This record gives sequence, C-alpha cells and structure tokens, in this order.
Amino acid sequence: MNTTPHQEHPDTLSTGDGRTTLRMERELAHPPEKVWAALTDPVSLARWFPSEVELTLEPGGAMGFRFPGDSGPVMTGIVTDADRPRLFAFTWGDQHLSWAIAPHGDGSLLTLEHTFGDHFGAASFASGWQLCVTMLGTLLDGGPVVAGHDEGELHEAYVRRFDLGQGVVEAFPGGRRVRFERQLVRPAEVVWEVLSAGVEPVAGLPVPDGFTAATAPAGPVTEVRAPHSLSYAVAPDGAVCWELGAGTGHGPRLVLTQEGPEDFDTDAALAAWHTRIEELAARLLDVPAGVRTVPPYRP
Repeated sequence: MNTTPHQEHPDTLSTGDGRTTLRMERELAHPPEKVWAALTDPVSLARWFPSEVELTLEPGGAMGFRFPGDSGPVMTGIVTDADRPRLFAFTWGDQHLSWAIAPHGDGSLLTLEHTFGDHFGAASFASGWQLCVTMLGTLLDGGPVVAGHDEGELHEAYVRRFDLGQGVVEAFPGGRRVRFERQLVRPAEVVWEVLSAGVEPVAGLPVPDGFTAATAPAGPVTEVRAPHSLSYAVAPDGAVCWELGAGTGHGPRLVLTQEGPEDFDTDAALAAWHTRIEELAARLLDVPAGVRTVPPYRP
C-alpha cells in the first residue's frame, strides 16, 4: 500500500466562483472493487472516515454524518454519484466530495476532489484527508487501523505547499488595509499567551510587543477581549486589529488587519506582518498539543 504523496501525483488547490477545490491522488495496492467497498460500506467507513456515516447508496440518496461523542444534530448530505466501482460523490453540508477510483497497475488510483467555501481551511482539510486515507490504506491491507494525529507540522506543511500565508491589500473610502487570514494549530488561549508573553493587554496602555510588527510599533490599546480580539492605534491615522475566531477544529482562525491612509505603505506592511505571523506559527509548534501553559521560549 502506498498512500504518501508522489511527485507525479501532487496535491493541488484551485479556486473558482468563490469556491476552492482540493485534489489529492493516492495509489492503493488493491483492486477498484475492494476500494469501492471500503468507501461505501458504513461499517468500513467508520474505521477511517472522520465521522460515522449513514447512507442510501444511490444518486439522490440521503446521508447523515455524526462525529463520535457529538450529541448535536446529525449533519446531512445527498449522494450525487454512485457509479460502482468508479465514482462515489456526495454533499456534506455546503461541501462536495468526489472519490474516483481507476485501475492502476495491479491496484487502484484513488482521486479525491473536495470542494468547499473556506479557502483558508484548505490546510486543515488536506492534512485531515492525508491521515484518513492513510488509515484507509491500512484497513485495505488488513492491518490494525489507528486514528492518525497531526501535532501541527503536517498542517503547516500544507500551508506552505498551498501558499496560504500571504496577505492581501484592500481599499476602503479614505484609506487602505492589509489583511491576513491564517488557521492556527493551538487553542486561542495558547495563542494569546504566546502573543502577550505574560503582559496582559489593557485598554489605554501600550500594546505588548508580540502584537506588533516593524510597520506597527506599539501604540495604545483601544479595545481588548482576551483571548479573542485586540485593537490598537498606529500613527498616523491607522489601526491594527487581531481577531481569533472559530476555525476548522485545529485551533482559532486568525484574521489580522492593519489600516492606514491612502498613502499607507502596504508593501512594507505585507512583508512585516507575513514575517510576524510565520514566527507565531513556528512558535506555536513548540507548544505540545493539548498543553495550556506555554513553555519558555527557545530561540
């Protein structure tokens, strides 16, 4: 079984009409019929798929998804394709997943196309599917299936592969802003502790250095809601806002903006904040998953 990325089958990301499609191809040393069964049988699915699944295996058939231990409402979907043993596709909420199986040597080539609206969740989806398809391969091989776990390194590798760390420039009446969105891999409380370094931000006082970059020196904090948001003023006539909102499950979603007047040097701001956020992401990997107290910094 081979479920690791190959040079000839790179994972790709494409966008169109406000949607993003993740494409992953994996070689499996098993015939299409065997792969089809593992993709469509609910008992087999429960051993490698991220949720328990109920389905009626026909186009238009209903699907239900429930995560183990989740007592909330069952998420729903619809089977869009069920062409044995070539194509199984379905919706999952507002997402669409297509699993294509083709003969490949003595085994199969499995192609996943996952289409979704959350572009900056792509690294989370890709790292999750990488682990899941590895478990699928183990199941097909007849070995013990153990749930995979990413401490964050795989997620960050996909951030780099898909170039998800870049910011954008936006115009608004009277000025411009730079904006970054980044999925983080540790809880918001840990992110906040790393940024504040033990200096709790207080409205009216200078912002802790961790929230600043070369183009946004420390200014007075204008609003703080730990551990979810912080804003501060930047001279002249500018402002920086950090927001840690709901993410994909790996951690919070960081949205960072710096606003300024129309002559605001956005190129310099983009470079400075990109460096700062990459430093933060690397620092978070030093914090073991599940730990709520940040260990001392090791440069």
